[in-house]
Amino acid sequence: MTTDITPIHGGAVAAIVALMDSQRLMTIGVNRPDGWPQVTTVGYVNDGLNLYMSIARDSQKLANIQADPRVSIAIRSEADGGEAVGLSLAGRATEILDPDLIAGINRLVAARYPDVSVYCPSGDSVAVIHVAPLIIAPVAVTGGRSRPQTFSVGEGIGDVAGPDGVSRLF
Repeated sequence: MTTDITPIHGGAVAAIVALMDSQRLMTIGVNRPDGWPQVTTVGYVNDGLNLYMSIARDSQKLANIQADPRVSIAIRSEADGGEAVGLSLAGRATEILDPDLIAGINRLVAARYPDVSVYCPSGDSVAVIHVAPLIIAPVAVTGGRSRPQTFSVGEGIGDVAGPDGVSRLF
């Protein structure tokens, strides 16, 4: 089976960002040292196509990301009438250490989730992770049929500066 991968365009970005903006949880898969995947569900915030999450500094997930930054992510919602929409993406995860970038992410979290501002990442026990997508495959299930499409974002996303609108790609 061959999958066509096309460069992402503005219409696709708008639809993908709308889905990301509407959800709170994502499932992330990382590579364990023994080769088996580790998959967990975590809370996130996004700025455009960029995803941010905080995880425990002493977690196996952080150790796995530090050893191999390649990750896979799934985000799913239920549309009206039970029709599913979601996305799968492949990307690279990096830890953010710059206090100004972390402060910007805290502002994103507080603006999006004013009722859970305690989630705002800070402190030595928490690692703040940025996931830069390289391939995004949004999927809509309508009328019982899956309609996937695969887009390449490209390597350049990793060079994007940070949150609060600066990291928006399109």
